[in-house]
Amino acid sequence: MATDSQGFKTVASFSEKLQADMCAAMLSDNGIPAAVFGADSSYPSLGYAKGIEVKVNESDYEAARTFLAAASSAE
Repeated sequence: MATDSQGFKTVASFSEKLQADMCAAMLSDNGIPAAVFGADSSYPSLGYAKGIEVKVNESDYEAARTFLAAASSAE
């Protein structure tokens, strides 16, 4: 996954802002700070092309991936 210069890593990508917001909230509610990037565009259709990313601190990346995998298998 991508890492940027601020020490964040992309843990998930979505085409819709609501899905990204829900993912970030679920991570944050479980002690993993997360933020949504790429959703604040004047052109909402760009979310489909580029993707709306949920990012976490590099140090939380593995915990976030493990949590999301467990949450996904519980559905």
